[in-house]
Amino acid sequence: MALQTLDVCRKEHGKIWHRKPLPSTEDGLMVTISNTVSSALSIQGRNVRFLHAAFDVSGERFIAGDYQGGIYLFDITRNRFSLIVKTGSPCTALAFTLRRRTEFLVAMSDYSLKCFDTETKELVAWMKGHQSAIQSISVHSSGRYALTSSNDTAQLWDLDTFQRKRKLNIKENVGIVKVFFLPLSNTIMTCFKDDSIFAWESDTLNCKYQLPAAPPGDKPRYKAIACSRDGRMLVAGGRSRFLHLWALDTKRLLRIIELPPKVTSVKQCEFLCDNFDAGANQVIGVLCQDGIMRFINITTCKLVFDTGSLESRINNAVISSNGHHIVACMELGNVNIYSVQALTSEVNKPPPPLVKIMSESQAMSDQKGRGKSKALSKITKKGTLGEGKENRSQDGKSTTSKIPEGMDVDKLFKILRGYGEYPTKYRSFIWRSLLRLPENHSAFAALTDKGTHGAYANIHEKYPIKSRKLLRVLQRVVSALAHWSPIFGETDFLPLITFPFVKLFQNNQLICFEVVATILVNWCQHWFEFFPNPPINILSVVENILAHHDKELLQHLLQHKVTSQVYAWPLLETLFSEVLTKDEWLKLWDNVFSNHPAFLLIVVVAYCICARGPLLHCTDIDDFKFFFHHRNALDIDVILKESYHLLETTPPSLNPEKLLQDFTPLTMGQYPVFNKYPKFIVDYQVQERERLRQDEIEYLRQRQTAVELEKETQQRMHEEQAWYRQQELLLAAEEKRRKQITEEEQKLIDQRTRLKALNRELKLKELQLLDATRRKALQFQQKQREAELRRLDDELHRKSSMREMETQAAIHEAEVKNIELQLQKKMFEQELQKEFDASSHQQRSEFNARRSQHEVEDRKQNRVSQTEREQELEIRRNMQQNLARAEQVDLEAKMRNEMEYRQQLDNLDRETRNVKLAQLNEGNRSLEQKVHLTMRDVEAKRKEDALQNLEELDTQRHLAGVSDHRRHQLLHDESQLAREHVQNLQRELNKSFDQLREIKDAAYKLKDGFPSGPPKATADLSSRQFLNDSTPEGSVALSLDRGRKTFEEEEQELMQEVRRLREKLARENRGKQPPPTISYD
Repeated sequence: MALQTLDVCRKEHGKIWHRKPLPSTEDGLMVTISNTVSSALSIQGRNVRFLHAAFDVSGERFIAGDYQGGIYLFDITRNRFSLIVKTGSPCTALAFTLRRRTEFLVAMSDYSLKCFDTETKELVAWMKGHQSAIQSISVHSSGRYALTSSNDTAQLWDLDTFQRKRKLNIKENVGIVKVFFLPLSNTIMTCFKDDSIFAWESDTLNCKYQLPAAPPGDKPRYKAIACSRDGRMLVAGGRSRFLHLWALDTKRLLRIIELPPKVTSVKQCEFLCDNFDAGANQVIGVLCQDGIMRFINITTCKLVFDTGSLESRINNAVISSNGHHIVACMELGNVNIYSVQALTSEVNKPPPPLVKIMSESQAMSDQKGRGKSKALSKITKKGTLGEGKENRSQDGKSTTSKIPEGMDVDKLFKILRGYGEYPTKYRSFIWRSLLRLPENHSAFAALTDKGTHGAYANIHEKYPIKSRKLLRVLQRVVSALAHWSPIFGETDFLPLITFPFVKLFQNNQLICFEVVATILVNWCQHWFEFFPNPPINILSVVENILAHHDKELLQHLLQHKVTSQVYAWPLLETLFSEVLTKDEWLKLWDNVFSNHPAFLLIVVVAYCICARGPLLHCTDIDDFKFFFHHRNALDIDVILKESYHLLETTPPSLNPEKLLQDFTPLTMGQYPVFNKYPKFIVDYQVQERERLRQDEIEYLRQRQTAVELEKETQQRMHEEQAWYRQQELLLAAEEKRRKQITEEEQKLIDQRTRLKALNRELKLKELQLLDATRRKALQFQQKQREAELRRLDDELHRKSSMREMETQAAIHEAEVKNIELQLQKKMFEQELQKEFDASSHQQRSEFNARRSQHEVEDRKQNRVSQTEREQELEIRRNMQQNLARAEQVDLEAKMRNEMEYRQQLDNLDRETRNVKLAQLNEGNRSLEQKVHLTMRDVEAKRKEDALQNLEELDTQRHLAGVSDHRRHQLLHDESQLAREHVQNLQRELNKSFDQLREIKDAAYKLKDGFPSGPPKATADLSSRQFLNDSTPEGSVALSLDRGRKTFEEEEQELMQEVRRLREKLARENRGKQPPPTISYD
């Protein structure tokens, strides 16, 4: 496959590679990064050299600085890179292991130290204090402090305040090679140019110790120094081909490693980290003067691998903290990323198995020979390791492959008993050989192809493992086990059993699966018979063995209600991974794999017996649980020794070998069926789990639907908000345009206003002319009305003068009548005074007076009737005049309405002449028809009014006749009553003649007593008293007054009747509708 390259020129971010890189098997190179700047004078361009690089704490990201001051961040896991900052000057050192993960330190060529942030890409702090270039930066393991060293000084910085805390000054003739923090401690190591190495306390800067110098000879002149991650080993190299290795715990020089002869000096040293060495790094990378970095095992002093070449030399290199990658800055200026796994793939390969083909008889004799060798030790029993893998040859004959030559069981057991463990380098190969793993690739692939088991789909929630790779491998292995047998999908402790082996065989999942499967088949026998409860039978065996060997301890446990589920089951379900360290656990399983499966139960009892001292002091159940779930101060060698002792001293009746079967390896081709569990319980749990899974799937589907609905709702809300914003913008634009339109309309209105003003002026002129014409017409009409009014005034004056004359005549007549009455009274008085003795003369006088009275009454009656006739004629004349006036007013109103209507029609015609001409023509025709109809109606109403007036005239004539008849009847009745009254008075006068004489005498006396010339009222009163009291003439006067009163009442009734007639005529005139207005085209 072609090598992948990356050019970061003029790029601020992007991908490191476009397809997943496959490291080269030759040199492990993954990708080459360069920074090529094009030039106008050069076709190929100029390469900007990368100077330094530094990894972060995780080991998955690193920064690199180029010669132009550009700092780039590369994330290998996410396959991304980005330009952080351009400082403008080259860097001399980098550090990326600060407490704040996004910050890093850059030593600049101007002797300053700067801190930048990868997220904000801004300068955080700028520190100054060095007088020469900074050569190295070392950060404390806490990330709070940093050490910077140059040739003449070293300074300690506080990264919280970015202030200098300490400064180390040295003599002028002694320079500094390197100053750095010792891992996992507060010790500062310093290496000077005189090859002296000192350790200092970081708080007080007191010297703790000095490492011993190298053996006498050529001075090494150290240039490179490095320390392992656990801070126990220190390696230094210089201008020689020797490396000096010190043990810092003993402060002694352990060994001197000689490099190949072609190496003359060492430029840089870096320890290679391993996940399984717990910081005790065994491989160190040495960069020599030839640009090749050689990785050497400090224990065996052998070359493991190397990288770089004479054509592609390495200038400096950094190794990730997880030991996965190496980043090298080359002399050509580019950056190469190497895969450590690819570089060590050839080294970690196990040696090829040595298979020896033998005949069947030789196999039988070999088995007999191995049977005899059982006397060497009681540990290798019942052919646990003597059986080999069975295979079939091409000719069909059965052949047996034993453990490869040079790996005899007895020899392995001797090694195990002698060293207590197998060699670390060959442990994996030895385990695979002891367990006789079939390596069924196709069967394992079939299981993994089924995908993640539903029971372990959310394993990350229950077991939050930091490493994603380990979590994926663990999930894949336990899923394959669950697909192999349903019981393992329901077992809660399966991940606890599997995880240690996953961490040990994370690069080979097949071996991990088969190791765990072999353990489940052999060392976990009878564990699942009481599922889902713990294996009571196995725990009973452990309890019986403990009771046999330490009754006091068992009694103490039972006394505090501590059962085997508390002290034995936690050890078994975790396979001792919680209570032992990695080295102790590997040593334990070296012995477990080399013995009978019952040995694991013996180890549980031995662990409890070895811890009997702390257990006897525990009384709380929580303390017991804590003890069996955490690491304790127990020596694994003592536990194993006690285990072998218990195995030898346990009686056969209690020995668990009787309960457990011998070791049985996995079958070739396909894995064996594992069904040693209560199927109905597991099937029920599988069904329940499937039901729960379906319910969970349904819940997740509903939740996904709800989330989608919520997202859709949010999207709709956003769309609605965007729509509202758009509408607001549109409204704003509309408002703006509306304002513009308003302004334009205002301008148009102003123009129209001016035009209207002009039109108004023209109309005003026209109206003025019309007004002048109308004024003339009104003046003429007014003159006519004034003439009519003068005529009416003259008529009224004439009538009023006539009324006054009649009134004066009536008054004069009344006065004449009064005078006549006075004269008559005087005459009556004179006659009474003169003619007392002549009755005949008196009667004649009375008859004359009565006749004159009748004449007066007749004259009055004639005068009243004549007055009534004149009043009726006057009333009729007034009515005719009023009717004429009403007709005149009606004609004037019609003329005015006609003029106003004509003016309105004229205005409307001017406004709508061009629009509604046809409608007006049609309207005029219909209007003419209405006018004709209206005129006909008016004509008919006029005729009806004329007929009604004739009827009213007849009625008035009839009423006048009735009134005359009633008047004549009244006069007749009055005359009859007067005659009857005169007769009655005559009779009364005859009876009281004497009394009247006496009264007359008294009257004469009174008349003689009063002075002459009394006032008229007094004389009238005396005459009235006299007439009413004594004389017949007084009775005649009384009847005259009564007739006058009756006449006035009749006159009032006639006047009221006339008023009623007038009101009736007025109501009829008001009820009549005015004639319609006639319009002319």
